[in-house]
Amino acid sequence: MAKNTKQGRTAAGTPATVALTKAQIPFVTHEYAHDPSAASYGTEAAEALGVDPARVFKTLVADVDGRLTVAVVPVSGSLDLKALAAAVGGKKAAMADPAAAERSSGYVLGGISPLGQRRPLPTVLDASALAFETMFCSAGRRGLEVELAPAALVTLTAAVTAPIGRAG
Repeated sequence: MAKNTKQGRTAAGTPATVALTKAQIPFVTHEYAHDPSAASYGTEAAEALGVDPARVFKTLVADVDGRLTVAVVPVSGSLDLKALAAAVGGKKAAMADPAAAERSSGYVLGGISPLGQRRPLPTVLDASALAFETMFCSAGRRGLEVELAPAALVTLTAAVTAPIGRAG
């Protein structure tokens, strides 16, 4: 069962929610009981919250020409690595080493948020997010999502938007 908590009032107090509160960006957190045996963290979130998977986004860390880059794509699809590289002016992209992603972001896999990362990285948000008034992404731990306007995510992360997602 999801538990909604209003702006800036989350027991989690993750770096993501702290960053949103500090920037005075409106958001809502949604908490659910995370199942460690879930095959997909993002799909689990969409199902637990009863939200269209196209509105729930996963945060992936890739290596683009030797530089870590954040990609935010719908959980219902996958990341197009060539499109990600092109969006940041790179030539080649590959998924980052999981340990490097955790070290850089300060979050664990399945809970990596594009917000409040330990080290700000270039960020690309899939253009499909702009079709929604609000979108969901990790709030910084498994079982906790943040709902916010896509433009707010772009502003806070200095993201570029590009078609980097592939339909699942």
